[in-house]
Amino acid sequence: MANKETVEAVKKAITTAPQRKFEESVEVAINLKDVDLSVPKNRIQEDIILPKGRGKAIKVCLFGGGEMAIKARTAADLVISPDEFNKYMDDKKNAKRLARQYDYFIAEAPLMATIGRKMGVVLGPRGKMPKAIQPGSDPAPIINTLKRTTSVRTKEKKTFQAHVGTRSMNPEDLADNIDTVLNRVIGRLEKGRINLESAYVKTTMGPAVRIM
Repeated sequence: MANKETVEAVKKAITTAPQRKFEESVEVAINLKDVDLSVPKNRIQEDIILPKGRGKAIKVCLFGGGEMAIKARTAADLVISPDEFNKYMDDKKNAKRLARQYDYFIAEAPLMATIGRKMGVVLGPRGKMPKAIQPGSDPAPIINTLKRTTSVRTKEKKTFQAHVGTRSMNPEDLADNIDTVLNRVIGRLEKGRINLESAYVKTTMGPAVRIM
């Protein structure tokens, strides 16, 4: 169950944000303190499964062929077989378009080296390098999990955001997602809660409301 303070912050963020003609995302913004993020081991890069989901369609692309491609077609939003690789790997514009259109990528493990060499420069900086899966395994469970996942990346900045749902979601569900993200981040910090300066919730274009 979500913290009462988080629920109240979510409700305030939603009620004070002007109505828009599109479905706004809800984000949690986190500010760290006394953490040296110039040291790679101190940076946070986490994929966090949200208990209440993202509230919108999350698109997953699979690099794979044969049996895996067949298994993935009902779960993945796009399947790119090895004979289609050159369309994206030899054309940077197509690769960038692909990175914009899809939230997560997975790939058969033997293909990872080629993907990293050809598309790493596009996918890497966006935090979208594929997650490797073994040949012959069923990718559907992984894909379905990713569609309920948000990503947290600090890089070298002490302030970062994570999508936790959409404005139309129940405030209690949004708060549950937010608490899940905050608890995971706190768990990764050397001094735990002490390294957390503050946390806010906001809609895409709405005002930020402090949670802690």
